[in-house]
Amino acid sequence: MDLRDSFNTVVLSIAAVERDTGIGKDTLRVWERRYGFPTPSRDANGERVYAMAQVEKLRVIKRLMDQGHRPGRIVARPVEELQHLSQAQTATPQPLRQTWGQGSVDLRQYIELLKAHDNEGLRRQLSQALAREGLKYFVTELVAPLTVAVGDAWMRGDLEVFEEHAFTECVMGMMRQSISAINEHAGHHTPCVLLTTFPQESHGLGLLMAESMLALEGSRCISLGTQTPLRDIAHAAVAHNVDVVALSFSMSMNANHVMDGLAELRQLMPVSVELWAGGQSAALQRREQTHAVVLRDLVGVSNEVKRWRKQHAAKS
Repeated sequence: MDLRDSFNTVVLSIAAVERDTGIGKDTLRVWERRYGFPTPSRDANGERVYAMAQVEKLRVIKRLMDQGHRPGRIVARPVEELQHLSQAQTATPQPLRQTWGQGSVDLRQYIELLKAHDNEGLRRQLSQALAREGLKYFVTELVAPLTVAVGDAWMRGDLEVFEEHAFTECVMGMMRQSISAINEHAGHHTPCVLLTTFPQESHGLGLLMAESMLALEGSRCISLGTQTPLRDIAHAAVAHNVDVVALSFSMSMNANHVMDGLAELRQLMPVSVELWAGGQSAALQRREQTHAVVLRDLVGVSNEVKRWRKQHAAKS
């Protein structure tokens, strides 16, 4: 029996499906009644269990929901249609060749290393790029577009979750080492920036890219990692006497959670603390934002540091 055959014989509990797909138990039960999918069987104790084929379809549905599709329009459709829809949505994704330095870089080489599970080869290629071009261009011209390309590949089903995670861990480890090396030789300059994400946001790569740019600008950074409750963010900002709170939002973050959360956090924090928000969230790209400074790209991080220093130099 090969791996695929063994998968087909496995069933998962509703708790395991929630953990594996990110779709809540209550949502699964509602879809079962409303749309006729999923269609779990029952174990010896009468509890719902789900075949792996259904779990795979739920993963595709979750990807499409992250892209903005409504459950009512997709849940009942055959998995083949959903896969085609997911592929069509990213049919013209991030360009796979980027102009960089004196030439260009082909992002496909990194994607292929991921698909081949050659983690050492991936780390070696990325390390050579970092040493050759330096942290700033490594982050802005390689990691940023490559992260989008990896996300596109996952959305299309060309990469598995574990492959995306391998990429993220590799890149984050390298950036942490570079940031640490910068901080060893830097003084404590302003602005002092607190970095984190909202409780619903588990992606930390964008946060670390922003921290890299801040470190290069000589800012003092305090990172809380991901998924910090809003009141704790506000308390930490006061406790550390920071000048700025910087937040990262991925494309999977619910737009209403972004807007409502920024409004609430703005009320919780002292008016002297600026609120910066960046990332791929559609809420930041399409909606007018009055509660935070929106960072349109990583270059915007450097620009805002310069703007902050100029503004506060004029006040002193």
